[in-house]
Amino acid sequence: MSGTADQALGDPKAAREHARAQGGTRVETMPILPPVADDLPAGVAASDLVWEETVAPGGYTSRRLARGTRLRLIDKAGDACASVNIFNAELPTERLNVADTVKVQWNAYLGAGKLLLSDMGRVLASIVEDGAGTHDTFCGVSNAAGNLTKYGEGRNSGAYPNGRDRLILGAAKHGLTRRDVHPAVNLFKGTRIEADGSITPVVGPFAGGRAVLLRAEMEVIVVIANCPHVLDPRSEYASTALRITAWRGPVPPAEDPVRNATPEGLRAFLNTEDYYRR
Repeated sequence: MSGTADQALGDPKAAREHARAQGGTRVETMPILPPVADDLPAGVAASDLVWEETVAPGGYTSRRLARGTRLRLIDKAGDACASVNIFNAELPTERLNVADTVKVQWNAYLGAGKLLLSDMGRVLASIVEDGAGTHDTFCGVSNAAGNLTKYGEGRNSGAYPNGRDRLILGAAKHGLTRRDVHPAVNLFKGTRIEADGSITPVVGPFAGGRAVLLRAEMEVIVVIANCPHVLDPRSEYASTALRITAWRGPVPPAEDPVRNATPEGLRAFLNTEDYYRR
């Protein structure tokens, strides 16, 4: 550290001036306030933008989103892993149930038109568009002990933070605790189940710029960690930036194709609509 920096840290007034001088500094991985994006879809007004952030490798974020909000995630450089927890914002004891998401839809491989279901049989969010095709509903996220073994460090404060502790930090921003953090779905990093039951990770790296668009079907709390997939076979901590953009949107109409794609999905949407019929 330079002598000038040492002096600033040792003198409160100098430290204040040093801190204030950083105002307006922009780096890649940070929230943009107020949110600004120059690549919103046609028909989306800039005033509808509610969230613009790029999450650093090994980072996390969280946000409460209104019903109808569109949430776009972009794997900027091809090595992001978005581990996602979702809660009913009004009653967070209702949350994403990965097992029900798989069994109710008769499909473990997420993609466009698939639903993320709660433990109450309602639709928390739907996948409207999928430009990745590599997602995972089986493996959950890394933890401190596993990262310690694999990378030599796994603490939140260390060089190689783990997915579970990052999700715990994100949930804590909304008054939730460690016991509230549940199995996540992993977007952008996939798995394939082989005929013998073994799991093959499909983790890239991939081409940068792949995107997934979710639609919040309830008022939700979304918590996202961007840490390497727990089955990533590489010895290095491989992670790149994850961009997040969200904008206001309408609740889908009765003729929405995702809503009506399957009898099971329609039932889940009816459960959701009944919840809001108050």
